[in-house]
Amino acid sequence: MASLAALPLAVVGQVEKGFIQKRTGSACQGKPSHLFCFDWARENIDRYGTPTLQQLELVAISIVIGFVVAFALALLAHRRRWLRPPLLAGTGILYAIPSISFFLLLLPITGRSRETAIIALSAYTLQIIFRNVTVGLDNVPASATDSARGMGMTERQVLWRVEIPLATPEIIGGLRIATVSTIAIATLAVFAGAGGLGTQILGEANLTFPTTILIVIGIVMAMAFFFDAILLTIQYYATPWRRARAS
Repeated sequence: MASLAALPLAVVGQVEKGFIQKRTGSACQGKPSHLFCFDWARENIDRYGTPTLQQLELVAISIVIGFVVAFALALLAHRRRWLRPPLLAGTGILYAIPSISFFLLLLPITGRSRETAIIALSAYTLQIIFRNVTVGLDNVPASATDSARGMGMTERQVLWRVEIPLATPEIIGGLRIATVSTIAIATLAVFAGAGGLGTQILGEANLTFPTTILIVIGIVMAMAFFFDAILLTIQYYATPWRRARAS
């Protein structure tokens, strides 16, 4: 039998090329008629692990930062009503900036980094959370706050022991909407060099291979359900009076 060294280099190259394609490719890759290739998905699902963790991290950090900032602004606007229109307008302007443009505008300032994506994603949560917190505080019955003051509570005690607990459903509702939208927008963090699931859509001509896009959609939807379930659980245990009323 002839040895591999005795073969012409061109032949060796063809063998190696075919071997690599056989190991890494699939029969339906590159064919638009195949909407989803199960064989390719089964063999390559591991490549989505790191981007999924990156996106989870981006979403979690952005939501925490956005909630802290928006919650503080909402409390300030609740006490200083004249601040509400400018704060609402300011957060609305940030929310109206197209996501890819927001990432690109930050690049000269913060560069291609995770911080760039976190700044943009946090800014997108401000409008939703701010609006829901202020609406929730406004919907607290005046009779509840008057009764608390009649019992000798200070304004701070009324806020933290009466108003915020009663506004919890609206606050959690805003968090749920902000979280789902952030999970979707975080896919575009690839334009800021922050990784995430967007790398699996834009890389290696994946835009012409529907399987990669469908896998990313499935992971994003699962992520949204996961975070939404956590927030609903928090709301369930944070509002025991609603459970008592339902029973």
